[in-house]
Amino acid sequence: MTPTPPPTPFHTFILKVANRCNIDCDYCYVFNSKDQAWRSLPARMSTDVAQAAARRIAEHVATYGLRTVHVVLHGGEPLLAGPRHLGELLRVLRDTIPPGVDVRFELQTNGTLVSEAWLDLFEQYAVAVGVSLDGPAAANDRHRLTHTSRSSAASAVRGIELLRSRPGLFAGLLAVVDLANDPVEVHDYLASFEPPVIDFGLPHGTHDAPPDRIHPAVPEYGVWMSRVYDTWLARPQYQHSVRMLEDIVALSSGVRGAVETLGLAPPASVVIESDGSVEGVDTLRSVEEGESWLGLDVFSDSFDAAVHHPKLLHRQESGAAALAEECQRCPLVTVCGGGYLPHRFSTPRGYRNPSVYCADLAYLIRHVQSSLQRHGWARGTVAAGAP
Repeated sequence: MTPTPPPTPFHTFILKVANRCNIDCDYCYVFNSKDQAWRSLPARMSTDVAQAAARRIAEHVATYGLRTVHVVLHGGEPLLAGPRHLGELLRVLRDTIPPGVDVRFELQTNGTLVSEAWLDLFEQYAVAVGVSLDGPAAANDRHRLTHTSRSSAASAVRGIELLRSRPGLFAGLLAVVDLANDPVEVHDYLASFEPPVIDFGLPHGTHDAPPDRIHPAVPEYGVWMSRVYDTWLARPQYQHSVRMLEDIVALSSGVRGAVETLGLAPPASVVIESDGSVEGVDTLRSVEEGESWLGLDVFSDSFDAAVHHPKLLHRQESGAAALAEECQRCPLVTVCGGGYLPHRFSTPRGYRNPSVYCADLAYLIRHVQSSLQRHGWARGTVAAGAP
């Protein structure tokens, strides 16, 4: 009988500190998906919720002997909480989590509301700030417009430059892939801000509602990201990471990756909504109404209850056991991990499907692995983070 593996604790706690947004991205899984739960949630997280969450984090840390945790302030647009209120949430979190724990505060923003007052608060609590930007103005504005259909690009760039004016605050950029945009132009534009990291995300889609494609018979997203890889590799002057690509390099070399969207390692993040309710993978909102909800909250339930929740059993299943049979037989499974969980869904088979991006991931992984072979980087010799 195969022994049950020990449960994987949460290391990253994503707090939805604001549940509204000042721009209207058409691909947003919070506001523009099947799940409209945000309409009934508080516009911002209260200090009572933050304190209860902090107590539960402290409890989880003690249970599993964790030394480091990541606390990510998210939304909506987290800066809509306002500097004074967000400062109070940060104070409560810092003061409630035991002092011996290394708490790393992170925040993801659209950048449009960044100001000197925000920079002072970020410096006070050592908050690393990532900004969402899809490329130059024309590329960004395909999807990231304001509620009055105006460009958000100039305001986002102003926010990035403010963050860059204070050492240590700017954590990097997050961009969603759009096949209508030129991958080299997008990469080089984002790289011009000298971010430590560029994260590229694939648009959320399922087998019931697949992502847009120009030529469905072609693995267009894989080709797009392969062009990013070639550009990134060919420009030694760039010092940034491209997380998706570095993870493919690492996983192809027998090293554990860093993101939940690739590889077979169980995810280690949990989401706390503005009312204190707990979600596993909040991007499951893109699948169907209520798919992300666990029926738990930080006032009544420990995070250990979420670790063992039936909806999150896929986190604890060993290796490829939770994947479709096609994935279990695939030689690339240790790298792609079957693809990101929401992208596997179909009504007939649930999550026991290959990703809607299966062909794209296979194309990209083989492209990267061929590059590694050409450069003579044998399996097991490539360190994570080395292109």
